Parts: sequence; structure tokens; C-alpha cells
Amino acid sequence: MLLPQTKEREYRFKLALRMGLPIFALIIALISHTLVGNYATLQTSFYIESLILLVFSIYFILYLIYSGFEVKITDDVSKTFTREYLYKYITAELEKKQDYTLILISIDNLNDINSQYGIKNGDRVLQEVATWIASYFLSQKIENFPMGHIKGGDFIVGLRGKKSDFATILELMCLKSSEFKVENIEIKISGAISDTSYSRELDYIIENLFELQEETRNSKNSRDEELLNPSERDLFVINAIHKRLLSIMTQDVFSQGKVAFKECYITLKTSSGKPLFTKSYMKVINRLGLRLEYDMMIIEELLLRANKEDTYAINIAPSSLRDKDFLVKIKELLKQKRTKLMFILSESEYYSHTSRYNTILNSLRSLGVLITIDRVGAIHTSFLYLRELNIDFIRFDTYYSNREKIVQNRAILEGFHLMAKQKGIKTWIKNIETEECLALCKELNIECLEGKLLADLKIMYEK
Repeated sequence: MLLPQTKEREYRFKLALRMGLPIFALIIALISHTLVGNYATLQTSFYIESLILLVFSIYFILYLIYSGFEVKITDDVSKTFTREYLYKYITAELEKKQDYTLILISIDNLNDINSQYGIKNGDRVLQEVATWIASYFLSQKIENFPMGHIKGGDFIVGLRGKKSDFATILELMCLKSSEFKVENIEIKISGAISDTSYSRELDYIIENLFELQEETRNSKNSRDEELLNPSERDLFVINAIHKRLLSIMTQDVFSQGKVAFKECYITLKTSSGKPLFTKSYMKVINRLGLRLEYDMMIIEELLLRANKEDTYAINIAPSSLRDKDFLVKIKELLKQKRTKLMFILSESEYYSHTSRYNTILNSLRSLGVLITIDRVGAIHTSFLYLRELNIDFIRFDTYYSNREKIVQNRAILEGFHLMAKQKGIKTWIKNIETEECLALCKELNIECLEGKLLADLKIMYEK
């Protein structure tokens, strides 16, 4: 048992004891008074009954008080429902088979507030925002609705009805939030809305809310994938991995006018042959803990069909490479097949044990594997890895894959290119679709170029 759990048990017991002492004292006083006044006439049954009463009163009072602390409804900081109670409450609402809407409201800059103003002010912001949200809905004649603190700066609000009834209210609330401050602290609020037309499973609806919010933050106003029932999508993904239902497409990457290597694009498929969209199924894979199995499947299928004269670049999760069993199996496969591979790595969270990470990458490089760090110029981890890891390539984020962005951010690209060149690392940019963009990339001396302008996608394997 952890120390906080031990201390919490001690605290609850002491508090229960203090609260029960007056009742115990009253019972003992009554029994004592009866004994003193009627000692000669008391029967044996009185002593037995008194003892039983005392024992059971002690047990019952302590049990009620102690177990009462297990039932916690409100969050200490925000004063809204706890996540556990909110889930219980909304699950009961969903079981009524009525239309129900969930709204996700997030404080986007809570981490910055905690860093700049301190955690106590961050806690105060959480409570003030929760109060402001409640007041706003009350002003819209919406009352008695559940609101809970899910994590960080994220709140979930449950409302009876369809999302079409509340979508405009949410949009107006997000616009109005630009005027909201806690003293001099600016608050940035965003939201997303979903309802039971998506799913009647609470976990799926909440997952969908975070996906919608991420799309909104990235200014993607339309979804280009077919909407699937989330539980069916999970089954499709699991089935595709277990039966290895996938297609592998490649696109040539050029260096000095010649094909340097091929990048592989993987698409999972349903049993009927319909493609599953990568953005959608990768979230399912990560949520279900299937990333190791997925990455292993890709490498095994690619090695079965690869031309040993070519080099193939594939996206692999860095966490997979840092898994001991996965790494051992990959090395065995590489020794057997002797196919030239390049691993493209990208992660938003920085892995601080860079010496261990370098050891892993060096062991792969000794087997002929090339290492590329992706999304340079967009996420801070890519810059840190460029600085600290032994790698072969860096690939600029697709944000820089058009003429306007290259012109606007030329100094950034030149800086990263110079840094890479000094370390003996080659640069790579993809999604080149215009002659103007191609000319600028060549002018910047970027070694590896990829895009529809240069080569189309080709099917390498399809099941």
C-alpha cells in the first residue's frame, strides 16, 4: 500500500473516532446510570444486551463514518462532479435511451497559467471557470445539468437533447469567453460537442469529443473519413491487425535527381476491403495497446515483399523501439532478411534518457538501418533529438510544404539545414506539389525531395 493511502486510512479512522466518541460516551453513561440506580434488580440479560449494544453501536458508527468518505461526489478544486461520479451519473442518463448531448469545455492555457501565476492561481481559475460555465448555461435557461472535471483544464457538461439544440449556444459561449478573465489572468477556452447519434457508449463519446476538439484547434473544419460506429471501428482494427488486412503503397524520394529510397504508406482494411483511415485507426491502436503488434506486423510484411536493392522508409513508434522484446525480434529479422530499412520517428513527448535512446539507435544503425526524425520545425522534441541523437536524416514538417510557408519561414529552414549539415545529417521535405515549391527546396539545398510532382504512389502489396 502506498504511503498516501496509509495516511488517508489513518486520517479517516481518527476523524471517525473523534466523531463517534460523544455517542459512545452517551451510551456508556446511560448504561452506567442504569447500573448504579438498579444494580440489585438487573437481570443477566441486561448485561448481555448492553454489551451487544455497545459493540454494534461502535461498529455501526465507525462503519458509516468511515465508508462515507469512500463516496466522493465533488472535485476538491473545481467544486464540480468528480470524473468517477460524472461517469456514473451520465451512464445512468444514457441508459434511458433518450437523446443526450455531451459538451467538452477546455481551458487551453491552463499549463501556462500554472507556470506563470502558480498552481494556487491555476486552481482558482478552474473553480472560476466552472462557475462561469454554470452561470452562462443558466442565462440560457438551462438548469440542473451535470458538470464534471475530467482532467487538467477539461470539463464535461451533460445535457438532455440533441447536439443541434446546443451547438449555437456552445459557439456563442466560446466567443464570449474572449472577454472572460480571472482578475488579470487571461483565459483561453475551446469546446466540442457530440451526442448519442455517434454512440451510446460514454467512453466513445468522450473520445470523440477530444478528437473533434483537436481538429478544431488544427483548423480542420471538415472530417474526410466515413463515420463508423466506434465499437465497430475497434473490431475492424483488431481484425485487420490479426488477419493482416492491409495495403502497402510506396512513393519515391529523390536526391540529386535519382531515387534515393521509397517511403511506405500503410492502410488497414476491413474484411470487405474498405480502407480504414490512418488518423482514425492509429488512435484506436494506441488506445487498445496494439502499437507493438501493429509495428511488428508492418515490418514483417514489408520484409516479406521488399526488393533487397531498395531502401524502404516506414513510420515506427519510438516507444516500440525502446521495448526490449520488440527490439530483439527486429534485430533478428534484419539479420535474416538483410533488407535496407529507414525508421521515421516522431513523438510529442520528449524521452529524457537520451543515452539509452542513442544506444538503441546505434545498435540499429550498425545493422544498416537509417534513422529519420520527423516533424522538424513543428514540435520541440524533434529539435531536441536533432541536437542530441545520432541520426541520419531529418524531415521538415508538412507545414513547410508549400511556397508561401517556405518564403515566410526561410530563415527557420536554413537554420535547421545548417545545423543538420554540421552534424552530417541530410534534410528531407515531402508533399511537394508545385514547381515553385520544388525550386525553392533546391535553392535551400535540401537533399531529399518527395511529392506528387516528382512521383505518384505505387501499390507494393495489397491483401
